[in-house]
Amino acid sequence: MARVPAAVTATVHRIRNGARTVPRAVTRRHRSRRTLTAVGLDPQPRPWTRALGLLCVVLLGAWLGLLVVGNVRVPVGPMNTTMTLRPSLTGGTKINVSPLGALELRSHEAPIRLDVDVDQLDPVRSQALVDHPERLSGLQDEVARDVEHGTRDVAVRSCIAVVSGATALGLAVYRRPRRALAAGGLALTLLAASGATAFATWNPNSVLEPRFSGLLSSAPSLVGNARSIVSEFDVYQKELARLVTNVTKLYDVTSTLPAYEPDPTTIRVLHVSDIHLNPASWKIVASLVKQYSINVIVDSGDTMDHGTAAENGFLDPVADLGAPYVWVRGNHDSRVTQRYLERMKNVHVLDDGRAVTVAGVRFAGIGDPQFTPDRSVEPGGGAAEELAGARLASALRDQRAAGTPVDVAVAHEPSAARETDGDVPLVLSGHLHHEEMEVMKYGTRLRVEGSTGGSGLRAVEGKYPDPIEASVLYLDRDTRRLQAWDEIELGGLGLTTAEVSRHLPKENQPGATPTPPPSRTPSPSAP
Repeated sequence: MARVPAAVTATVHRIRNGARTVPRAVTRRHRSRRTLTAVGLDPQPRPWTRALGLLCVVLLGAWLGLLVVGNVRVPVGPMNTTMTLRPSLTGGTKINVSPLGALELRSHEAPIRLDVDVDQLDPVRSQALVDHPERLSGLQDEVARDVEHGTRDVAVRSCIAVVSGATALGLAVYRRPRRALAAGGLALTLLAASGATAFATWNPNSVLEPRFSGLLSSAPSLVGNARSIVSEFDVYQKELARLVTNVTKLYDVTSTLPAYEPDPTTIRVLHVSDIHLNPASWKIVASLVKQYSINVIVDSGDTMDHGTAAENGFLDPVADLGAPYVWVRGNHDSRVTQRYLERMKNVHVLDDGRAVTVAGVRFAGIGDPQFTPDRSVEPGGGAAEELAGARLASALRDQRAAGTPVDVAVAHEPSAARETDGDVPLVLSGHLHHEEMEVMKYGTRLRVEGSTGGSGLRAVEGKYPDPIEASVLYLDRDTRRLQAWDEIELGGLGLTTAEVSRHLPKENQPGATPTPPPSRTPSPSAP
């Protein structure tokens, strides 16, 4: 065999290596193209999209932070208030005075609004102003200092709230500490910019041009004519009382219920409740006492609104109503109110189940265990009321065992009154601001009175003002059992309508059989 030259052999090797090398290069180029194609199909987010997402996280987190921990309780003069910063397109300041309405001020132009909620009138500071009227001269400066301190506190609390809220939400969304800190820093920057804008556009003269809503919408026309308010309201009270007199006279003449004619010796009880500081109520009560020859007035509570000592003067007309006054404490009446009434002549305060005989009727009652004068204090629920009712029922059983049974029990809350079922013939209550009458399971009749004050200031919260309600209960002088009752309903604030209707218990209707006295043994209920 001929020997192949070395040069030829080297050439063959180069050709073979080249054949192997070319496909590998082509393969690498093909893979590179596939990688570029994959990147093209899944492009990275654009910068403005990431910025918009971060801004949404910051704004939402800051708003949640303000909502959760951004409010500050601040005393302003004699009031307790809550201040809060809120995101807003128009800025300004909003002062909420529930249930009267709101006051809006164009105090600044910035994307934040200052909300001030007036929660309650502090009884200690209010009493201090009543006892020392000379302090009123410095009240304006005191309020200004309180507002300044409150604004500073709410600014600091808001900074902490927006940074915490934005950082926490950023960490939950991005799961990167650096992004979360960036969100918190941006939130603080936005709040600082808003605060600077508010400071630069601050308008102290905005208090001279307020915008009112709710009941306060009539304030601009009323503030300048206070004397007219007093005189016109006095006319309204007198006209309403005269309307009561005329309607009751007309009712006596045109009554179509001859089945029950009250005997002159019948004990007549006027049941009132939930007056809520309505001064017109006293003239109405005095008129009813005169027209119906009332022997005793029973008030089942909530005579006041906040139970402060400053309100006690409202109770002074009680001494001149023309009949003894039996009273129990409601959840809007304080111990201060109770002590004031206990010192008044001809007033009988019922509490802790103690019994008293007035106008031949033996009464016993218990004050409301709760004191909830405004929305800053949450009611404790029905357990406390039921416990109070159980205490009253125990006292009633003790009275009966001692041979001095109670004729009428009184409690403010119907849930407390229901605990006396079977232990007394009649129990009176209020609280619900509407009238009810029922015979309970064991034979006790429960009478729930409406609001004799037309719900006070709450009368204007709905579409129509709440009516003024009271009732006259006719009790047999020998048995002290209920024979009939008249329901009296007058138009609420600003209205002059009246309606009187008479009702008979089922056992007093013609042909009815007498109902046995109440006991814990169930008896058929009657309407």
